[in-house]
Amino acid sequence: MKAADSNLPKAVGRARLPILFGAMVAIIAAVIALLSQLQKDREAWVRHTLEVQAALSDLGNAVNRAEAFQRGYLITGAEPYRKVYDSERINLPAELAELGALTADNDRQKAAIVTLRTAVQRKLAELDGAVALRKAGAEAASFATIKDGPSGTRSQEVVKGLSQMRTIEDELLAQRTREAEWLNLALLVAVAGAGLLTMGFAGLWVEQARRAGKELEGAYQELSVINAELLSQMASRAAAENQVRQMQKMEAVGQLTGGIAHDFNNMLAVVIGNLNMIQRRMAKSDGRANDARIPAFVESALEGANRAATLTGRLLAFSRQQPLQPESIEPNRLVSGMSDLLARTLGETITVETVLGAGLWRTLTDPIQLESAVVNLAVNARDAMPEGGRLTIETANAYLDSDYAAAESAKPGQYVMIAVTDTGCGMTREIIERALEPFFTTKPVGKGTGLGLSQVYGFVKQSGGHLKIYSEPTQGTTVKIYLPRLFAVEVAAEPPKILPATRSGDRRKVLLVEDDDRVRAFAEEALRELGYAVVPAEGGTAALAVIQREPDIDLLLTDVVMPDLNGRQLAEQVLKLKPGLPVLYMTGFTRNAVVHNGMLDPGVNFMAKPFTVDQLAAKVREALEAAAA
Repeated sequence: MKAADSNLPKAVGRARLPILFGAMVAIIAAVIALLSQLQKDREAWVRHTLEVQAALSDLGNAVNRAEAFQRGYLITGAEPYRKVYDSERINLPAELAELGALTADNDRQKAAIVTLRTAVQRKLAELDGAVALRKAGAEAASFATIKDGPSGTRSQEVVKGLSQMRTIEDELLAQRTREAEWLNLALLVAVAGAGLLTMGFAGLWVEQARRAGKELEGAYQELSVINAELLSQMASRAAAENQVRQMQKMEAVGQLTGGIAHDFNNMLAVVIGNLNMIQRRMAKSDGRANDARIPAFVESALEGANRAATLTGRLLAFSRQQPLQPESIEPNRLVSGMSDLLARTLGETITVETVLGAGLWRTLTDPIQLESAVVNLAVNARDAMPEGGRLTIETANAYLDSDYAAAESAKPGQYVMIAVTDTGCGMTREIIERALEPFFTTKPVGKGTGLGLSQVYGFVKQSGGHLKIYSEPTQGTTVKIYLPRLFAVEVAAEPPKILPATRSGDRRKVLLVEDDDRVRAFAEEALRELGYAVVPAEGGTAALAVIQREPDIDLLLTDVVMPDLNGRQLAEQVLKLKPGLPVLYMTGFTRNAVVHNGMLDPGVNFMAKPFTVDQLAAKVREALEAAAA
């Protein structure tokens, strides 16, 4: 009895073990569930903080875009800038309201949003006032609001308001991240306790403990994966925001440079054209003039104007608005044919080597612009090797896989690669990240415009390609150009015919359409000088009236960018009245009238501004002869 009685407590204890185990497991499970829910709540708050930060960035970008397009309108007076400004201006109150709704849960942010809203409203009032002055024709007064008004102070108030709210959100993010880390630790402790408890009861329920251990391990791994994904998403979002800001900056600069280049090309057309006319007139008079220095002055002015024309060409290349004339080319033949040009350009201290890939694919691109891109890279390489060195130009077939393409914002597929490598001073990581920005240069003042690499980048992107820079300080630099492979079989283009700039003598009648009075006056005088009869028109409507009045027109020479009808629209209506009439377009900025996807439309006769009398003569004769063929 005593033995039985002594075993009774043990039996009772063993009978209670399952109950005790179950109770302890239930408690630990409840703790784990509670900790998991708290962890999810912390993650939700972290995501909320990221949404607020994204909304702050969007609001700041919207204010910056509104100010940029407002200043574009103040400077140029162009309506497209004002329309875009109005569009951005309308969206700002909604973005403020959205930000206010996101931060309504935080008393500190409620106070901060009031300050920010006041700063934004004051900034918008300032911008609206300047736009109103510009619309009213008070150009000087509108500029004064930028130069002498509180513009900088208003912008600083907006930046300060955004910075204050970001600081609050950064503090919240740090606090919530710490809480999430503590919850992770507590969850680990709870899981470990469950594991120890399971081991204590292993003798009784080995199989149950094994299964419970696996389940707990899976839960731990899942939580670890979720935590890692959250951290990765935070990093990716920050990188994406930086990339979006960079793209917006580059797009704004591209639009601005395109508009400037258009107006600048019109001015250069007048300068170069009239100087060219002076040269021709002086040649006819056997150089007789009142001042023997006039020819030297004319040459100097022409040199400066041509350099300015080259600069506008680079601006258009960077903004991807230059008209490309693509051809099916063999890159090996193009690189081989540049040896003499590179030797003259780089000098005797640079050794040029070429490594041409066998079986190289063809590509569809503008050969002149590609040659210019290679020369630009070669000149940059020469400047990086002041004491001399080796320049290697390599060609090869290449394939960009989907992983690389996604990381570099390119399209996967087959490409023709042209690499230019030097043994120069190289670049740091910071310089590489800014190398493609317009007007960025490491050269001394007056030694470079900072548009060389950005021009190459714009041409490559406009051609559907990809550009990558590899460099190490003191080791040298490699710039790789990837152009899409051409799969279609095409007949090689014939070399362009060189037409002499002589008088036509046949008095063919040219309808000249140009909305800029000075450019129209120069072109009219040049055409008469070349022996053509000219009927000028200041726009599309006037040109249509001329066609109906004078049906014996032999050629339509029209600008592309005009206020009422653009050149393409005018040509379409003229050809309905006079089918088969040859058309020659001229412009310094295309705006997709005769260029689509960066490429000149097939069969289009095109002449870029600014142009000389000889170039005008050649293009007019080419258009007339093509129509007669």
